[in-house]
Amino acid sequence: MVEARYYEKLEEKKVRCKLCPHGCILPQGSTGFCRARKNVDGVLYSLNYGYISSIAFDPIEKKPLYHFYPGSSILSIGTFGCSFKCLHCQNFEISQLTPNVFEVETEKLIALAKKDPKCIGIAFTYNEPTIWFEYVMDVAKVFKQEGLKTVLVTNGYLNEEPLYELLKVIDAANIDVKAYNDEFYKKICNGDLGTVKKFVEICAKKIHIEITTLIIPTLNDRDEEIENLAKWIASIDDRIPLHLTRYFPRYKMTIPPTPKETLMRLREVAKKYLVNVYLGNI
Repeated sequence: MVEARYYEKLEEKKVRCKLCPHGCILPQGSTGFCRARKNVDGVLYSLNYGYISSIAFDPIEKKPLYHFYPGSSILSIGTFGCSFKCLHCQNFEISQLTPNVFEVETEKLIALAKKDPKCIGIAFTYNEPTIWFEYVMDVAKVFKQEGLKTVLVTNGYLNEEPLYELLKVIDAANIDVKAYNDEFYKKICNGDLGTVKKFVEICAKKIHIEITTLIIPTLNDRDEEIENLAKWIASIDDRIPLHLTRYFPRYKMTIPPTPKETLMRLREVAKKYLVNVYLGNI
């Protein structure tokens, strides 16, 4: 275990995590909402530092990043835990459950990335990488020093201070904006839209970003909602790519799959305001 970077010590050996807006106050021996941080004798530790649950070479378009070194591949790694508890989680086996994990030295990750002539670097993905903060910082620094690229695939649920530090070593991100209504975030994800919007706005000034919204029937598929989403993105930069992707039942959600016609209609709505709108999972 490695000591966490963002927390404060409280009375009676309690600690308050300051990494994400949950701000978990943890008595001695307890673990945070994300399942990746634990109070051990009044010190907050990262439980997933160095532990990898998934590793693969992926096309960069799978992140999805369509405007960041298209045609390249990227070494992709994930761990366990998440700062959300989305009812429709696509990777719940590692985000919400306890998967088998293994360790790979950073030097071996570098060597692996350099073996593939199409590989541009490393992506922290599959589960939520911001709760892997200390490890992502350390590995990303080394990859940057080697002239390789670093990518986040994230839900954007992170406090501003750690975000600004993280952006010093990250080149690009695909950010999930799961819906453009706060009720969805509260009921479906256990989060809030405002934090994610701020995350996007900060990242857009520092790195290349693309946005993904998984369209779920009856929950976030109204024309008005996607129009408001597109207007907001355009107010930052109308060239930011938006990926509207098709939902399929997963984890605790049983709503039928999104009709392709819905995605096609919503793409036309978004294209009124954005230059680059793509459909996924169709």
